[in-house]
Amino acid sequence: MNDVEKTNIERVNSGKRMRRRRRMMNVYVFTVVIIVLTVGITMCFTFLFNIDKIIVSGESEDYTSLQIVEASEVNAGDNMLRLDAKKAAQNILDKLTYVETAEVGRDFPSTLKITVTRCIPGFNIRYDGGVLLVSRKGKILSDGEVYTDIENIPIISGYNPSVKIVGKMAESESTDKDAAFSQLIKHFENGGGHNISAVDISDEYDIVVTFRNGVVFRMGNWSNMNYKLELAEEIMKDESIKDKKGYITMIGKNQCSFRSSGEQEIVTETTAPVLTDELGQTITENTVTTTVTAYGF
Repeated sequence: MNDVEKTNIERVNSGKRMRRRRRMMNVYVFTVVIIVLTVGITMCFTFLFNIDKIIVSGESEDYTSLQIVEASEVNAGDNMLRLDAKKAAQNILDKLTYVETAEVGRDFPSTLKITVTRCIPGFNIRYDGGVLLVSRKGKILSDGEVYTDIENIPIISGYNPSVKIVGKMAESESTDKDAAFSQLIKHFENGGGHNISAVDISDEYDIVVTFRNGVVFRMGNWSNMNYKLELAEEIMKDESIKDKKGYITMIGKNQCSFRSSGEQEIVTETTAPVLTDELGQTITENTVTTTVTAYGF
């Protein structure tokens, strides 16, 4: 009986020792994993992914690659993981006036890529006291007293800029006029606007566009500006109106009237350009036949 009891005690003690060993092993493994991760992360954020090459590409006629890198405030030896790419890109935009867009990307393990595009002058914004030269995306390039006539840049009046700092984005005192100007920028980005010489947004609900052929277009508000401008340009191609100076006025969502001095009343028809939604789907209700009327006065 004594032998049996002694064996049971030894088995109980043996089980406790095994459980204790397993707990110690788990603690040991966990500690090793933590140490390895800590060392690995420390190495990644110190010297494993440090920048040893910076590649600059894109359009940058006004600045050298070295100037672009210096403007980014990124240096060889900086850690890739600790780098704030958005801040580096913004540094370039803030310091280099004639850079329109800047992208900073990582090419692991140690290469940084900077891609820039140059500013293209797009608009002369007239205000009391001077003229702002603004890029096609709305960045202020200069503030002077004369218009810049590069590639027939149109003159924008009535915008009332609240920001006149070179290198900053143009901004109006009126949010509605900002919306109108944004629509105009989109029209140019879509490939239009080459025939426009001036845009008056003094009244953002009665915008007046002057084309280089002498035709004046009263388009109403900025809603669907791209469609309205395409409609006006299409109307000017009509044989009964072509090469005539006069006035086009929106009369509804899909109709315009044209009047020119010394003309008898002319009624003709033209097809409005196709209007699409944001997904590119044709909006059939706006693809209609539009009556264009010319009145003598």
